Amino acid sequence: MSGSRVKIRATGVTKTYTAPNGGSVLALDGVDLEVRENEFLSIVGPSGCGKSTFLYLVAGVLDVSSGEILKDGAPIAGPGPDRGLVFQHFALFPWRTVMGNICYGLEEQGLPRAERTERATELIARVGLKGFESVYPNQLSGGMKQRVALARTLAYDPEVLLMDEPFGALDAQTRLLMQEELLELWSEKKKTVIFVTHDVREAVYHSDRVAVMTARPGRIKKIVETRLSDAPVGRKFIETQDFVEKVNEIWSLVRDEVVIS
Repeated sequence: MSGSRVKIRATGVTKTYTAPNGGSVLALDGVDLEVRENEFLSIVGPSGCGKSTFLYLVAGVLDVSSGEILKDGAPIAGPGPDRGLVFQHFALFPWRTVMGNICYGLEEQGLPRAERTERATELIARVGLKGFESVYPNQLSGGMKQRVALARTLAYDPEVLLMDEPFGALDAQTRLLMQEELLELWSEKKKTVIFVTHDVREAVYHSDRVAVMTARPGRIKKIVETRLSDAPVGRKFIETQDFVEKVNEIWSLVRDEVVIS
């Protein structure tokens, strides 16, 4: 990964919100971060440190107060199909079937029906939902809903995948399965991924590097290299001493910030 070019570069990024009382809240303060092409980078930190805010800035759904965020050297000026955002609570259209939800972004892009259906059918099979094409979200389990949300984002083939605690609302068993499936998909498609999570083990399991943020106002406290070149991939990695040491190192960094906040 050391030779990879920079896909996302944040320089001196600050974000200030207006509080209900009319005052201001400094959410992010001088964030500097580089995300390499095809890298899986996770962001961890205490609640309220600005992890999700940073993700939405990269997505272009929020504007920076100062500083800049570049993608491939060009400023991010708003949302775009080159960046796909996956939320914790699925954000599916309840009136659309599994097929309809996955095809939505493709419809917005103006793809012909046959091409939309072909691409969606391939992804439905890939995420393990074959046979559920005509089912509505209220008939699906949490894990199945998140599979639909992930497939919907992957359907329009974004270069950068932005994931905001996507497995946080799932039960423990389903979460483990989704973690495995995401890592398999990333290994296959090799997209740039920025993954926000509270779960340090989840971050180490997935990531090439983990960025630890300070308590609010959020800054990058440290970036830890987590994917060693000779380490096994997937569940076998969890059984290694390297995994345990990385989890302990990152948790120690996060714990200190939780105490401060």
